[in-house]
Amino acid sequence: MSLSERLQAAQRRQQQPGRPSGEHSAETSQDEHTPAATTRAAIRKSGANVKKQTSPTTPTEPDDALRKLKDQAAATLFKRIGARLNDPSLGEQQLHSLVRAELNAVIEKSSVPLSTEERRRLTAEVQDDVLGYGPLQRLLDDPDITEVMVNGPEMIYIEKSGQLQRAASRFASEEHLRLVIERIVSRIGRRIDESSPMVDARLSDGSRVNAVIPPLAFNGSSLTIRKFSKDPFKVDDLIRFGTLSPEMAELLDACVAAKLNVIVSGGTGSGKTTLLNVLSSFIPDGERIVTIEDAVELQLQQDHVVRLESRPPNVEGKGEVSIRDLVRNSLRMRPDRIVVGEVRGGESLDMLQAMNTGHDGSLSTVHANSPRDAVARLETLVLMAGMDLPLRAIREQIASAVDLIVQLTRLRDGTRRVTAVTEVHGMEGQTVTLQDVFVFDYSAGVDDTGRFLGKPISTGIRPRFTDRFAELGITVSPQVFAESASGLGR
Repeated sequence: MSLSERLQAAQRRQQQPGRPSGEHSAETSQDEHTPAATTRAAIRKSGANVKKQTSPTTPTEPDDALRKLKDQAAATLFKRIGARLNDPSLGEQQLHSLVRAELNAVIEKSSVPLSTEERRRLTAEVQDDVLGYGPLQRLLDDPDITEVMVNGPEMIYIEKSGQLQRAASRFASEEHLRLVIERIVSRIGRRIDESSPMVDARLSDGSRVNAVIPPLAFNGSSLTIRKFSKDPFKVDDLIRFGTLSPEMAELLDACVAAKLNVIVSGGTGSGKTTLLNVLSSFIPDGERIVTIEDAVELQLQQDHVVRLESRPPNVEGKGEVSIRDLVRNSLRMRPDRIVVGEVRGGESLDMLQAMNTGHDGSLSTVHANSPRDAVARLETLVLMAGMDLPLRAIREQIASAVDLIVQLTRLRDGTRRVTAVTEVHGMEGQTVTLQDVFVFDYSAGVDDTGRFLGKPISTGIRPRFTDRFAELGITVSPQVFAESASGLGR
C-alpha cells in the first residue's frame, strides 16, 4: 500500500461515525500484545473506567493501575520481610522462597482479579524489583542479549545478534532507576552520588557496568551493562563464529606457549576481553598468572591465578590504588605471566619494562583501530607516565617488548572478526616496522543479509618468531603459513 493510500485509509477511519477518537484499530495498535495488555481485562472487570491513550509510547491508565498494584505489593512485602532481606543466615534459595511465599499472600489480599498468567507475571516483576535489577533482570537473564543500555527511565536499548534495538521494558521513574544503580554499585563497595556521579562497577557474573547520573546525565541517569557469558567462550566458539580461522588459532596457541608478548588491539565492543580470555586459556596449568584489571572481568580457567583489581579514591580522595601501582607490585609476586586487562595510561611503560626484563608471555589489550595505530597509542600512553623520554627510546622499547599485535574489528554486520595478526619486526630508522601474518579478506563481499563472507587469511609470510618455536620444540602445521591455502595471489 502506498503512502497516499495509507493516508486516505486513515482519513476514512477518522470519519467513521461513532468511532471513539482515542481508540486504535487492529491495524494501528502497537501495544496489543505487551505484558500489560493481558492485565487490562482484569482491571476492566474490577470496575475501572479508563480511556485509552492515542500514543502507543505513552503509558495508559490501566498500565498505571497495574504499576500501582505492583508498587503496593512491593511496599507491603518490604514492610513484612524487609528486615530479613539482608539476613546472612538465609541462603539464596531460601530468600527467594520466602519472598515468593510472602508475595503470594500479599496478592491474595488484593482486590484486583488476576488470571494465572497475570499473577505469575506480576510475581516475577515484584521479585525482580525486590531481589534483582527491576525491569533489567529479564534482559540480563536472556543469553542472546549481549549489552543493555539505559538512556533514562523510559528508554532501554539492547544489543542482540550484534544489532541495536529498543526494548519494551522501562523503569517506573528516575528514582526507580537510581535505586537499581545504587543496588549494583553498593554490592562491590562503590558509591554514586552528586559528588561522584560516574562509576564503573560489575555484576556478580562479571558483567561490566558503567553508570552516570545527573547533573552529568542531562536526560536522566544512564546505565550501560556489557554482559559476559556465564560459560566463557572457548577457541572453538570463536572459530565457529568466524572470529578466528583454525590456522590462526593454531598460531596464537603456539605464540602463547612460546611466551611471546601479545597485545590485543581493537575498538570499543570489538571483543578484546573475550579474545584475551581465549588467549589466556592457552597458558599451561603449571604457571603462576597475575591478572590486573580496573574491574575484574577475565574468567581464567587455570587454578594458579592471582586476581588484582584497582581501587578508586574514597570520599576523602584518599586510598586510590591505580593499575600502575598494581603492575609495579605484580613484579614482586613471582609471576610467570602478567595479564593486564587494558592499558590506558602510564602503566603501559611499566608493562613494557616488565616485558623487557624477563617477564615474557605477558598479555594485554589496548584501544586502537589498526596495528599501526596500536603502536602509536602505546607511544602516547608511555608519554602519559610523565617520564621525559625521547620518542626513539619509547619506540625501541615497544619494538623490543611486543612480539605480536592481534587486531579485532566489529564489522558493520555486527560480527566481531580478527582482521589482522601482525608481527612487530623491529626498527628501521625512527619507525617501528610491522609485518602482517594474517589479514581479513574483505574482497569476498557480503551475502544477501549483509553479512561479510570473508575470513582471515594467511599472507604466506613466515614470521621471525617461528625460530623461537623451533628452539622450544613447538610445532605448527605447514598450512598455517601456506599462501595456497589462503587464496592469496590467485
